[in-house]
Amino acid sequence: MKASENKKLWWLAAGAGALLAARAVYRKVSAYDFNGKVVLITGGSRGLGLVMARQLAKEGARLVLCARDARELENARMELAGNGADVLVIKCDVTDQQQVSNMIANVQNEFGPIDVLINNAGVIQAGPVAEMTVEDFDEAIKIHYWAPIYTILAVLPTMKLRNEGRILNIASIGGKISVPHLVPYSASKFAMVGLSEGLRAELSKYNICVTTATPGLIRTGSTGHAIVKGQNEKEYALFKHMDSSPLTSNSAEETAASILNALRHGDAEVTTTFPAIFGEFVHGISPGFMTSVFSLVNKFLPGEGGIGKNRATGAESESELSRTWATERSDKAASKNNEL
Repeated sequence: MKASENKKLWWLAAGAGALLAARAVYRKVSAYDFNGKVVLITGGSRGLGLVMARQLAKEGARLVLCARDARELENARMELAGNGADVLVIKCDVTDQQQVSNMIANVQNEFGPIDVLINNAGVIQAGPVAEMTVEDFDEAIKIHYWAPIYTILAVLPTMKLRNEGRILNIASIGGKISVPHLVPYSASKFAMVGLSEGLRAELSKYNICVTTATPGLIRTGSTGHAIVKGQNEKEYALFKHMDSSPLTSNSAEETAASILNALRHGDAEVTTTFPAIFGEFVHGISPGFMTSVFSLVNKFLPGEGGIGKNRATGAESESELSRTWATERSDKAASKNNEL
């Protein structure tokens, strides 16, 4: 290779390095500061919501957690307040617009305007689509689509008035790739992703930044709260094993840090876990191929039957199939993250 060519390559490498360094400096300087900010987390009493609350508390955020279970909320409040966090908890069913409106009004009276909204509340139903009912689809769409609409519309007036705000919508890789045996969940998460992306485009003129999170499996310990149908013990065992494995899932702490960093830097979206990132890449190239792969996978999943269209929680579906050394990580996470 000629000396002139070596020199060109050197300058190209140096230029690329300088650009990367400049980008890193810019992201650090422009990063959003959570200190003193009022942050509302729906579904914040346990699981990923609680883990994000812990991390935000360390950065000095003033936390507002809402959920439907008063006992879970009080457990979360005692833990966070015991560690010095400024925290307010409010019992609220976010699928009820009037309850959401009342909650936002209470928060503004107690803490002031909401600076950051994190739509995290969720539900998951696992089983063959033939065992799902209209009620299952309705439940999923209410909590993953209508609930974020209610909370967003409630906080928008003050965010627009102050010309600033951050919104984080916790969707799922299931909102990018529809997964067998999770059809109501995936369909509703697709709706959430579409809502979130459209809002980002429209709200940027008000200096309101919207970030969409599409994480893969997360070891929060929430598997016991899943709704399982059909051959529920087999469905649950498969779900719990995948949720526990470090090959297919990330820890709640790692996931929360990745998502909050995306929010901090105003990123459009963030996806976590290698399987989710790889799946999203393949799906982007050929959705048809991805569907064919899942069609093949579906042949090996538990069939219809069992409890049929009846509902059982993951905790009610525990069996020798799900109580193994390989699922210990999920059990430990459940104990740690207020999921029991």
